[in-house]
Amino acid sequence: MLRIVFVLVALALLSACGADPKWASDEAVENAVYIHEGPTTLTLFTVISNRSGSGAHAGLLINGSQRVLFDPAGTWHHPNLPERNDVHFGITDPAVDFYIDYHSRVTYHTIRQDIQVSPEVAEAALRAARNYGAVPKAMCTQSISSILRTLPGFESLPQTLFPKNLAEAFRELPGVTEQTFYDDDPEENGYILVRGI
Repeated sequence: MLRIVFVLVALALLSACGADPKWASDEAVENAVYIHEGPTTLTLFTVISNRSGSGAHAGLLINGSQRVLFDPAGTWHHPNLPERNDVHFGITDPAVDFYIDYHSRVTYHTIRQDIQVSPEVAEAALRAARNYGAVPKAMCTQSISSILRTLPGFESLPQTLFPKNLAEAFRELPGVTEQTFYDDDPEENGYILVRGI
């Protein structure tokens, strides 16, 4: 057990060197604000390896007073979607589709899990994501699980580094709906970022 703890601490320390802070201007963020007409929701995205079945990445879509995507330590981006420390603004439906398309390819599939929450819970999630700061590499799920566990109704979720573990626990929450997305895009799919939305 001590060895596992040591490895996790070492991973966290090494990962801390990889945070990539970004800070879009106030004007860019204000101009990008997108208000979605649907109910206030939280959406957990989990990227799963088709080869090993293990989790590779996680992201959190928050639909509150505006819709943003918390994509901690992610590589996804778009020039028309300003970012502040892993929070992307202006997340329209095409932007959500673009995010799923970028992650789903021949080697990975993406699970989308939606849960309706109160406006207060959505705003608390939005504040927590905006205040979290840039997330180091390999710490995507740790940051998302940390945020979720502070929200009413989500306290039972594990604090974890592993995307698949969080998805499995999220699935057990009352009212969660789930979709899985497969794609035959090649492994090297950076061209999707160029194509954009």
